[in-house]
Amino acid sequence: MKKLLLATAILASATSVYAEEADKTWEVSSELGLIATSGNTKTNTLKGAITAQHNLENWINEYKLDGLYKEDEVTLDSGAKETQRTNEKYSASAKGNYEVGEKHSHFFMYGSHVSDYFGAYRHETLASLGYGARFYETSTMKLDAEIGPGYKYFKHSETSTAKDSKGNLVAGETDGEAIALGMVNFKWQISEGARFTQLVQVEYGDTNTKTKSETALLTKINGSMQMKVGFNVTHNSDVSDDKENTDTETVLTLVYNF
Repeated sequence: MKKLLLATAILASATSVYAEEADKTWEVSSELGLIATSGNTKTNTLKGAITAQHNLENWINEYKLDGLYKEDEVTLDSGAKETQRTNEKYSASAKGNYEVGEKHSHFFMYGSHVSDYFGAYRHETLASLGYGARFYETSTMKLDAEIGPGYKYFKHSETSTAKDSKGNLVAGETDGEAIALGMVNFKWQISEGARFTQLVQVEYGDTNTKTKSETALLTKINGSMQMKVGFNVTHNSDVSDDKENTDTETVLTLVYNF
């Protein structure tokens, strides 16, 4: 947990300094949430993220770092209590959109990596390219969609009970496959101080189809600070017997825009 706290602090500081020096083509925000309880139940949860968007003449580039760390007090068979790590997940992604033809029509290149210590897969690395366009727009709403082919490498968790076509356990093994990637992004500026966002991403493959949904409501506290309430859902169609198909995450964080 100390490593995540230190990394978040360093990234936030570096981002702040860079944002002050950068021109107005950059839009940068950092996000941090901490939940700690004591008494009958002891838990510590830390979530941090940094998002940056670089707006150029024909390119819009997006970068994101995200981390989650959780500790819970558990009761051992002996009756003693011990604090253990119960969730740890890190992700990084980069995306470049090249504007073509009509406004909001673009080609994209996308890459991401996820490291999840307690998820259905230990590591996932994805690379994709494709086409996107804006399908709906009003003064307060925007709906964008993207689709394209890609390739995905993934590593099964060390405790996986999944088996290959020959019935052999694949715990800790790395595999890869071609996928089809689809993304839908909806934004609604409800009022001057409130914004709703919904992102859905589907990674369709023969081995596994992964669907991610990120729902968030952001309300303005002051000119640069916002409060964010989010609900994230990740569903994997094919997981080992010791894992759940669906993971959910409810978050409450503060977002600072540089």
